[in-house]
Amino acid sequence: MKILLIEHDPGFTRRIGEMLQGARDLSAEVRSASDLRAGLSVLNGDKFDVVMLDVSVPDGAGLANVALIKAEAPRLPIIVAGDSDDETVAVEAVHAGAQDYLVKSQLNLSWLERSIRYAIERQRLDAALMAAEEKYHDVFDHLVEGIFRTTGEGRYLLANAALARIYGYSSPDELMQSMTDIGRRLYVQAGRRDEFIGLMQQHDTITRFESQTYRKDGSTIWISENCRAVRDAQGQLLYYEGTVEDITQRRLAEEKVRDSEALYHSLVETLPQNIFRKDLQARFTFANQHFCKVLGKKLEDIIGKTDFDFFPRALAEKYQRDDRRVMESGQSHDTVEEHQPPGGEKIYVQVVKTPLYAANGEIIGLQGIFWDITRQRQAEEKIREANARLAISREELRAKNQQMEADLKMACEVQIAMLPQQYPSFPSGVAPAESTFQFTHRYRPTGTVGGDFFTISALSETEAAVFICDVAGHGVRSALVTAMVRALVEELMPVAGNPGEFLTKLNGDLFAILKNTGTPLLTTAFYLVADAKSGVMRYANAGHPKPLHLRRNSGQVVPLANASGHGQPALGFVEGTRYQPSEVTLSQADLIMLFTDGLYEVQGANNEIYTQAMLVDGVRRRVRLPASQLFDEVLEEIQGFSAGSGFSDDVCVVGMEFASPNAERLKS
Repeated sequence: MKILLIEHDPGFTRRIGEMLQGARDLSAEVRSASDLRAGLSVLNGDKFDVVMLDVSVPDGAGLANVALIKAEAPRLPIIVAGDSDDETVAVEAVHAGAQDYLVKSQLNLSWLERSIRYAIERQRLDAALMAAEEKYHDVFDHLVEGIFRTTGEGRYLLANAALARIYGYSSPDELMQSMTDIGRRLYVQAGRRDEFIGLMQQHDTITRFESQTYRKDGSTIWISENCRAVRDAQGQLLYYEGTVEDITQRRLAEEKVRDSEALYHSLVETLPQNIFRKDLQARFTFANQHFCKVLGKKLEDIIGKTDFDFFPRALAEKYQRDDRRVMESGQSHDTVEEHQPPGGEKIYVQVVKTPLYAANGEIIGLQGIFWDITRQRQAEEKIREANARLAISREELRAKNQQMEADLKMACEVQIAMLPQQYPSFPSGVAPAESTFQFTHRYRPTGTVGGDFFTISALSETEAAVFICDVAGHGVRSALVTAMVRALVEELMPVAGNPGEFLTKLNGDLFAILKNTGTPLLTTAFYLVADAKSGVMRYANAGHPKPLHLRRNSGQVVPLANASGHGQPALGFVEGTRYQPSEVTLSQADLIMLFTDGLYEVQGANNEIYTQAMLVDGVRRRVRLPASQLFDEVLEEIQGFSAGSGFSDDVCVVGMEFASPNAERLKS
């Protein structure tokens, strides 16, 4: 693990180094910088796992230094160390972007080890959260519940398709454009929005806030809102966000229940249901006023009559069959049946009939109650239809997912096809085995599509050019940026002979494309041009891992550093960057090994990281092997180090061997 310590106190720097040397569970390499400027320079030229920052470095600005480091290395965990034992300072450090705060005077090895591991884990969780947010947006418009985001003044900032449907609009855009004043246009009850705002100001959250609202066509529905207030660091309101559920049917059902409970305690005459009694001959002996109204008769015109006097013959016969079953069995009868009031249309009614007993326990008739449930039956039918439509939608979604998987598979095949399928020979026309430059590569994407890419081309009969790049991540976004880089590389062939000018123009073109995307992806690159006639190789590096120069005759493995001794930024981040070329002279049998950071950023047992130093050692032990065998054995070694988890990032390895046309092939 590589740790950068930005600390102006040499004593504290030694103390940290001594602590980590004594650590049993943590193997760490510590580099130190005495001020912020030096720290940023080191950070720009090398790759680290954790930064420890003294909050009081002389040329810094306190906790504002955290933002400066985050701008340089957004994904790098930061631990702030200071003299203050104040919880407020610790909280402010975390708010500034640090993963932890340590009090210098209280620091010991146990605290230090735990803080380093916690910082890395918190950073990993932050990255996972970002991925989760992307998934959230993917399912946002497929939810059944309405989702909204509004300003405090009552204007929609965000709405999904379900919310638009609930309010009767064809799309979220139509809803947001039409509903510009929620308090005035949405709620039926005047001042309801003010009540909502008051509760939010008091509690910042609200659940089951039920209101009657207007739909686009002027009809009204009942909704239930769950909401929270989102505020900035100063506590100022940014917006409200929450969910909306259409509870119209539930409210109607609840109102019916409340009405039934109230009416139950009132006199039978005030009940909204139809209540009647019959004797053993199925003649009416009682009817409440509601039943009288349904029949359109006075009570005296009903008493002594039967169903045949008021209903169609088929219905009357059914009613009396049910009556006899109740009176003969002594069992209640509860059913839904058709009912046709005199002069009215057929409706559905809920019917409950129970036997009537005399004081001696004999059945003397029955009591019945029935009520109209036509709307309920219609609602149930609508629910069945909605469920059927939902099943169709699910099937369509499954088909779309299958199509997406097929498209991604094709994209992977296309991306692999973009890689060199054969290598050029030098000079042209000779057999590959007789070429002055011999090439080998290995490519292992971890996702369906990846962000690694390389090209090998002949600039002339004697000049070979190799370009390798790595776009952060291994998803669709990375693949798109990789495709853009490939297109730009093709357009820059006129300046391909000058590595520094080549990367300078590539950086400018990529910056112009990505500057308006909001969050450009980290894109590193390395480009070399080798002359078979002179053996001189010129190269330039844009934030990429340093390739390895295998000097086989002497058994040395040397990272290719910039001539200036300083690293240069990745592509597309800093406008106007001029990349300086470097050069080295190749000897016969020399091998240049280029690779992306996925080769060594592998986690093994006990959270140990496979470092670049371990990679150099593994290559040095195999320095005289043929390139293809060397690559395979190194990949196998790293795979074994990972304890079965494998590579977490795309891996691309490219080799260029310099040999005279008549040189014997290297033997292991």
